[in-house]
Amino acid sequence: MGWVAEAVVGQKWGKFTMNSKKDNQIRLHDFNPGRDRFLAEVLSGLRKAQKELPSKYFYDEQGSHLFERICTLDEYYIPRIEAAVMETYIEEMVELLGPRVLLIEYGSGNCTKTRILLDHLHQSAAYVPIDISRTQLLGVTKQLASDYPGLEVLPVCADYTSGFDLPVPRRPSDCAVVYFPGSTIGNFDPIPAKLFLEHVAGVCRPGGGLLIGVDLKKDPRVLHCAYNDSQGVTATFNLNLLERINRELNCDFRLDWFQHYAFYNPREGRIEMHLVSLRDQTVHLDNVAIPFVGGESIWTESSYKFNLDEFEQMAVAAGFKVEHAWTDNQQWFSVQYLINTGGTTL
Repeated sequence: MGWVAEAVVGQKWGKFTMNSKKDNQIRLHDFNPGRDRFLAEVLSGLRKAQKELPSKYFYDEQGSHLFERICTLDEYYIPRIEAAVMETYIEEMVELLGPRVLLIEYGSGNCTKTRILLDHLHQSAAYVPIDISRTQLLGVTKQLASDYPGLEVLPVCADYTSGFDLPVPRRPSDCAVVYFPGSTIGNFDPIPAKLFLEHVAGVCRPGGGLLIGVDLKKDPRVLHCAYNDSQGVTATFNLNLLERINRELNCDFRLDWFQHYAFYNPREGRIEMHLVSLRDQTVHLDNVAIPFVGGESIWTESSYKFNLDEFEQMAVAAGFKVEHAWTDNQQWFSVQYLINTGGTTL
């Protein structure tokens, strides 16, 4: 289970314009996957022996809001510790990135941690946020244009595992650096994770870099609580995926007949998040009947955890060198800067 990295191919721009407070035109490059692809991927996943749904579809408008709530929970340590590591070592990070950076972020979300970088990258060539949630992306871009008037912001609405061209900034850059926080790399299975890193190496090109958040292995009880919070926000977030499918694809999932279930699989080194059918039932989607037996699950997300050596081996195999890895005192989370050594280019 996980996202499959695809080759990058050229496509025509889809464009949407809006004005910032400074009356600078902001152009959204729109490659939103669209309903047909959403339907095809949902049907494909639900027809598998182990039913599954792509976790990228969590992030409709409601899903994005719910994830922001998750990031404020005490149990969900990742955003809190990652931000602390960034703030502690930001000067070292910025020195490694260097001046005139073209900063490209995959899965930009609300850009909270990105602002730590932007506040210190005073000579950035441009910032390219890429996110699948158009509504959130537009709102965040408008705010960034207001807060950083000297920064060229080039938003791209896309599934970043699919093919699309990146916009070209007006100002030249010394190098491209991809920013990939939140340990989202853990949502990929091992082979797709390596393929995705190879793709990123091609984007940043030799001499460019990847600043990435990597969640580390720790007490399974901590991991269990992080994905089974006491307020039930993660459960609501998981079930919202079915609600989105009902609303956008005219499906008939009964949300009260499914239950959130998340656990740590120590053999695979990953959290698995599922939605378990509480009874025998049949769901209908696009004139297709999809049977469930009681206890059968839909696998909605994986979140792999690493030790530092494991991640370094994967990074090196994808054409990167780990230049530096920063961690918190407990070594629960790491932020790492990787340099493309020239082994992979587009």
